[in-house]
Amino acid sequence: DFCPICTLPIPLPMNEHSFFKVCCSKRICSGCTFAAKKRGMSGCPFCRTSLPDSDADVLASIQKRVLKKDPAAIDFLGRSYANGNLGLQRDMQKSVNLWTEAAELGSIEALCNLGLAHVTEFNDVATAVKFWTKAAMQGHVESRHN
Repeated sequence: DFCPICTLPIPLPMNEHSFFKVCCSKRICSGCTFAAKKRGMSGCPFCRTSLPDSDADVLASIQKRVLKKDPAAIDFLGRSYANGNLGLQRDMQKSVNLWTEAAELGSIEALCNLGLAHVTEFNDVATAVKFWTKAAMQGHVESRHN
């Protein structure tokens, strides 16, 4: 993936070199986030909205994006249910349903997450490999190593 501000590739692992912004469902590189803070910006460097103060605000922001059928937001909500984040009860079936919807909308990250869920939760390696292969064929680098 590429940062939508500087357009440079985000190094792997992306979670260590970038931040997912729930307001606009964009992954912003650490460099652009640092530069924005250095200039005194306290909100999102991409869409300029203020950052949510609590888990409830984050969840509300994500829910708005989910209603607009944003695949990145649906994937994020699926991860939140899988991990029990944002005050949500851990629910793998809900996560799988959300990831399936995100994958149908074009999210290759959701395909990778579906593969991980099938291995860790359902012990179904064959189905996981199918999801990882599909994600890798569409350009998801981390799926090539599963």
